[in-house]
Amino acid sequence: MQINIVVPFEVRDIIRTLQERGFLAYIVGGCVRDIILGIEPKDWDITTSATPEQIQEIFPESVYENKFGTVGVKIKTSNEKVKIIEVTTFRTESGYVDSRHPETVTFVTTVGEDLSRRDFTVNAMAIEFITHDEKPEYKIIDLYAGQKDLEKKIVRAVGDAQERFHEDALRMLRAIRFSCQLGTGWVIEKETQEAIQTLAPSLKNISQERIRDEFVKILMTPQGAWGVELLYRYGLLEYIVPELLEGVGVGQNKHHIYTVWEHNLRALAYAIDKNYALEIRLGALLHDVGKPRTKGGDGPNSTFYKHEYVGAHMTRGILNRLRFSKQIVSYVTHLVKNHLFYYNVDEVSEAGVRRFINRVGIENVDDLIKIREADRIGSGVPKAVPYKLRHLLFMIDKVRRDPISPKMLAVDGTQIMEALRLKPSPRLGWILGILLEDILDDPQKNVTELLIARAKELNLLNEDEIKKLYIKSKERAQECEAGIEGEMKKKHKV
Repeated sequence: MQINIVVPFEVRDIIRTLQERGFLAYIVGGCVRDIILGIEPKDWDITTSATPEQIQEIFPESVYENKFGTVGVKIKTSNEKVKIIEVTTFRTESGYVDSRHPETVTFVTTVGEDLSRRDFTVNAMAIEFITHDEKPEYKIIDLYAGQKDLEKKIVRAVGDAQERFHEDALRMLRAIRFSCQLGTGWVIEKETQEAIQTLAPSLKNISQERIRDEFVKILMTPQGAWGVELLYRYGLLEYIVPELLEGVGVGQNKHHIYTVWEHNLRALAYAIDKNYALEIRLGALLHDVGKPRTKGGDGPNSTFYKHEYVGAHMTRGILNRLRFSKQIVSYVTHLVKNHLFYYNVDEVSEAGVRRFINRVGIENVDDLIKIREADRIGSGVPKAVPYKLRHLLFMIDKVRRDPISPKMLAVDGTQIMEALRLKPSPRLGWILGILLEDILDDPQKNVTELLIARAKELNLLNEDEIKKLYIKSKERAQECEAGIEGEMKKKHKV
């Protein structure tokens, strides 16, 4: 069939220049796959018979800092921005001792030899330009029936699947990622599946950073939840997030119709369907990861007491192990720790909502609601946002401008120290804590003069008295927030 090939001028110019110097040059790899599928490629790769030294001679503005024959050719785009196009010499590789890096890279003379080392048939095609006029003539080099596999929506390894995965174990994750990324209906060919299941343990040889990158790409596809299911079925999840496997076959209670594993996947699917950010997807997938370790009893009345705290600890370990950024680790852990809230309309007060916001952070409330929605849908209920949750959102909007954090007090620690002639000490912290609880009860009290007067009154108490008052104010705060913490949580049922 005739394919509409639209290639940026600068890419075609590099190919034309190489051809004019007597070298073979092709567009190759994923960009060819995308062109055939009618997708605009994000990156362009060129392969050529020219050696790295010859490429550098032809394009003086280039960079060559590797042993794999890839030269970064600097070009100016139509809007005068500098862009780097990778141009790689035809090559083959051998001696993959660590399931990732070849010991030997050999430059070869034909594009066919180069294509034979690539991962999947849909990525092992090249485009050769015969002419470079307004309507250029071209031909597609397809030695492994990649176009047929595109039509049939099949991910198939080039040649011997086990050999391809021996060369680079990360390709096993890429197979799943492509099957999820390219759209609905894609499947992994049988022999390729079997090779993945056989060689799954070799994923241990791959760095956590590389595994994380592929795992994230799977989660960010429209079929990401199915991708995680495939990771489980093919034996790969054991080497990525084995903690999730603890939920397989673990039944829940009368509030759930799915196992912990199924529930987590369905929560993730909801987050993906809503196109939520990576942090929300991770939070949805991991929010109940602590349940298997906290399960008490069995059947409809089984309990999962404090699973959110256990899950938060596990989440921090999982994300640190996968080398996520400190920001993502901290944020997703916070979401998991605080995901378990059940708003009880009849029991809560505005003060309780202010305390809830104070505990979780106003900046985190919206994302916690998203996790709660995913949790609900993952439990099999029909509505993501029932009346109680809508009422909580109404109450949050009503009080969100009230003073709800130490930074919003009309006085700070320095002012209190000056007024009471105190030094930094636990006593100062107790006073500030009591003042915050006072304004959470009644925002009208957030006036500098009133707070300083209250602080002086508190300072008349001895050490034990003020400490007990501080503890009592915290206990009162917990009771005030009980309508949000929920009857389900108090009875250890969730």
